[in-house]
Amino acid sequence: MSDETRPHRTAAVIPAAGRGVRLGPGAPKALRALGGTPMLIHAVRAMARSRAVSLVVVVAPADGAAEVRLLLDEHPLPDRAEVLVVPGGDTRQESVRAGLQALPADVTSVLIHDAARPLVPVDTVDSVVEAVRDGAPAVVPALPLADTVKEVEPGRPGEPEPVVATPDRARLRAVQTPQGFDLATLLRAHAEIAVDGEGATDDAGMVERLGVPVVVVPGHEEAFKVTRPLDLVLAEAVLARRRATDAY
Repeated sequence: MSDETRPHRTAAVIPAAGRGVRLGPGAPKALRALGGTPMLIHAVRAMARSRAVSLVVVVAPADGAAEVRLLLDEHPLPDRAEVLVVPGGDTRQESVRAGLQALPADVTSVLIHDAARPLVPVDTVDSVVEAVRDGAPAVVPALPLADTVKEVEPGRPGEPEPVVATPDRARLRAVQTPQGFDLATLLRAHAEIAVDGEGATDDAGMVERLGVPVVVVPGHEEAFKVTRPLDLVLAEAVLARRRATDAY
């Protein structure tokens, strides 16, 4: 069967093997409660609500895959999406690769989604999937920047840093997830692009290094990343508003 006639099947991979130290000590960030439910469950539901997503692969800490599987089984999820759990690696790049290796052969496109973005609306998910199915090899949701951005010469924490440039804000975007990819393109990026240190934190950036075009679709303000305690407060407020309006 040619690529043109091959049926589209989209899966989502959620790397959730990190510790999330910026939220402070305790459980891994993905397992922190939001509205009484772990953020990971919210993230899985966000992917599974899209009718285009038939499989969600959760990449768990290597020593916690069984615990994550039990957690998922304890919470209701949309019936139309299958959910798998696989152990991750030491870096995000290794964990994403583990999730990709778990995909069945009939998957043609894949979403990579941060577990720490639990409230991304389904319309955003669908717009990313649609752009990939329309032929874009890599798609990222993003928002224009509200603040002026300065490029600085990095210094020691807390010390003044000299400004070296002021980029044109109109040309900048704050990137969110899920990022969407033609699966063959992303597999090639993970096979050919090696990133030192903690590995790649942005899969679209790996695809860019292949020379493959990446396009942007509109993101959403509620798809923010829960990284610091104040983000958790905002997420709780968004979730409470959704529940009050029966939108969640």
